[in-house]
Amino acid sequence: MEQRQIGSTDLVCSALGFGTWEMSTTMYGDIDVAEAERAVHTAIDHGINLFDTAEVYGPFHAEEILAKALGGRRDDVILVNKVGFDYNDDGKIVGMNSKYDNVIARTEGCLRRMKTDAFDLMLIHWRDHNTPLDETMNALEKLKTDGKVRHYGVSNFNVEMMDTCRQFGTLAANQVGYHLFDRRMEAEVLPYCSENRIGFMAYGTLAYGLLTGAFTPDTTFAENDWRSKNTAFGLPLFERESFLKELEAGKRLAELAAGYDKSLAQLAIAWVLRDPAVSVALVGMRNECELEENISATDWRLTEGDLAEIDRIFEDEGVPTYFNEPQILHAT
Repeated sequence: MEQRQIGSTDLVCSALGFGTWEMSTTMYGDIDVAEAERAVHTAIDHGINLFDTAEVYGPFHAEEILAKALGGRRDDVILVNKVGFDYNDDGKIVGMNSKYDNVIARTEGCLRRMKTDAFDLMLIHWRDHNTPLDETMNALEKLKTDGKVRHYGVSNFNVEMMDTCRQFGTLAANQVGYHLFDRRMEAEVLPYCSENRIGFMAYGTLAYGLLTGAFTPDTTFAENDWRSKNTAFGLPLFERESFLKELEAGKRLAELAAGYDKSLAQLAIAWVLRDPAVSVALVGMRNECELEENISATDWRLTEGDLAEIDRIFEDEGVPTYFNEPQILHAT
């Protein structure tokens, strides 16, 4: 497995990272928890050493499932978590909160659920526009000073937000959505991270299932699946007209991949990893079959001809990449 450094830190991670949003059990449809736990062990055995989670996944379910699956292998991996939300007494999300006390308290809760003394990387999940960034950064600095996090960073932040954060501390990474159907980050965020040695962590590598070949025009999503809302982080990826165009593009991309005896998902992973400025491509893996397919994509290097053909397919099918869209990031 190829290894890549996260920004200017001492964290060296596998190019492919294990994302756990799909383990939420409440946001991505139903999963087989036992099978997901087996996939965690198989991932480590195959060289994947970065596991990304968040307390909001569930909430709390993904953390608990991952903690159980890791067991005594916690020290074998780079563990990434994210905080920045408020919850009511029933555990329901009621809004964003990156105030000093909340960041500290939520991180301590994550540590207890994950059964660990410290996180290798803690991220602020979304910008809380009601809290000054210096207050949030002071909380992250306190956690680092106290040894509860080794490094810290942000998620879904644009360049202006990162610029402000860097006045008060050192950002290790920014985790943002990045895949073939969403290239917004290429305009500003990816170059900024590269120039300032901030790790660029790509989530949504398989476009939330659009780049797996698993969907058809008849595909529908369960009520407990966030994709049933049609939009994805400010983009109309699951609205009917866009969805059908994306499926047609996916068919042609799959044909391109088949010429190399590869799958559509493997092409999607290879495309994200083509840029060495990408620290890690995060992929949700709910079973060992998905895991093994994803891992075999990490040594595939797309040619300039391949990349040009991919762009031709998008143009032919009328599928936008949103490169020039404003760098304002939206929650689902």
